[in-house]
Amino acid sequence: MSVPAELILHNYDFSNYAEKARLALGYKRLRWRSVIIPPVAPKPDLAPLTGGYRRTPVLQVGADIYCDTKLILRVLERRLPEPTLYPAKYKALGDMIAYWAEHQLFRPMSLYVSGSNLDLLPSNLQADRSLMRGLPVPDEETVRRAARRNAPAVRVQIARVDELLSDGRDWIAGPVVTVGDFAVYHALWFITARSRRLAHELEPYPLIRGWMERMRAFGHGSSSPMTAAEALDIARGASPAPLRESNPFDEDPKPGAKVRIRADDYGKDTIEGRLVLIDAEEIALRRQDGDVGDIVVHFPRLGYDLRPVSQ
Repeated sequence: MSVPAELILHNYDFSNYAEKARLALGYKRLRWRSVIIPPVAPKPDLAPLTGGYRRTPVLQVGADIYCDTKLILRVLERRLPEPTLYPAKYKALGDMIAYWAEHQLFRPMSLYVSGSNLDLLPSNLQADRSLMRGLPVPDEETVRRAARRNAPAVRVQIARVDELLSDGRDWIAGPVVTVGDFAVYHALWFITARSRRLAHELEPYPLIRGWMERMRAFGHGSSSPMTAAEALDIARGASPAPLRESNPFDEDPKPGAKVRIRADDYGKDTIEGRLVLIDAEEIALRRQDGDVGDIVVHFPRLGYDLRPVSQ
């Protein structure tokens, strides 16, 4: 019986999405290797694996590269189905809460927290994130104004999280853990990820603080460090895993087509390759890289723009 390839998470300490993945690894009690990557571009040791995608984190399993925590958590579920992240009766609700948390809650949260902690973040972080969004690089006062402007939206939504918990439930979607817990948690975790400066925003909410303690108790699983060079060597020496059968919609490019894919919100770096898998949950492209050879890069279906490339 073959030994499953190691789980390798490319991450950095104050990435909230990386914290979401680390906590899911802890919930699943999985062993994994940690490759620390820069929080800003360039990321020369990541590009050969992803083809240019540079959002954090990235999960590597041999020569398969999984982008975006929406997909990474599904990969962990396939690896170890229990305890589940997707309980049958609450799966749809958990997914919907996660979508809200990552599209409506975290955006103002990121602006509020980052603008309130400029002195504690890498000096080029704001420039890097603005470029990822296709926006002009802001000066410090613009960033601070954005923080003040977004604070009310943060407070309104924190109060709504508290309302969810006010009926006595232990978890965000109800009596069981779902992906919704991890999505809401990483947004609120970001408030104090670098300092306690904004901890007062959570002080009025003992229900939220109790739920966050239950989430923190999952831990991060069992991790050990790995260098970027070692991760590249693993990819170089591996072959992509067999893929399940595609199930495209009529409007989709068909497997075998040359395509390009990019995020539809920010970090719109374009990745090109041959489409090898497409269904309602996942899109995968096979690409050749001069450093690591044959690589398959996987993306979640929602949140990504896929188009054919003219031959």
